Amino acid sequence: MRRDSRLSGVLHVLLHMAEHGGPVTSEVLAKAMCTNPVVIRRIMAGLRDCGYVRSEKGHGGGWVLARNLEEVTLRDVYDALGCPSLLAMGNRTDAPDCLVEQAVNAALDKAFHDAEALLLARLGEVSLAMLSADFHARLSARKGARRTEIDHVH
Repeated sequence: MRRDSRLSGVLHVLLHMAEHGGPVTSEVLAKAMCTNPVVIRRIMAGLRDCGYVRSEKGHGGGWVLARNLEEVTLRDVYDALGCPSLLAMGNRTDAPDCLVEQAVNAALDKAFHDAEALLLARLGEVSLAMLSADFHARLSARKGARRTEIDHVH
């Protein structure tokens, strides 16, 4: 089953934007994410609609953060992405009249609901500022790290 990595990718892009300190074009962000600029523009449009980024037109323009990193949580970004499925597992629905299937699905539904609630709560506790601080701690710990490595550190 294919994993949905949009949340991770968008968070990655937002932190790159924070480090850049000025407008960043879709082309530059796409290069950092190994994707097409059209994909970046589509994602950024959704984030713009939620007030997390804005676009600046003209020469030297691009995407910029519209809110402080402290104000935006991982949950906010998840919601802006349209609340993609958190869990890859689901219930079997081949025999909806089967009492065994109903019992199994009822138990799994509760477990899935509880797991999603816990995960969403945790996403709400982590801000972009916390991710940025973690990045900077990792950058400082890396021997020989240079400021230019911020463009794309792996």
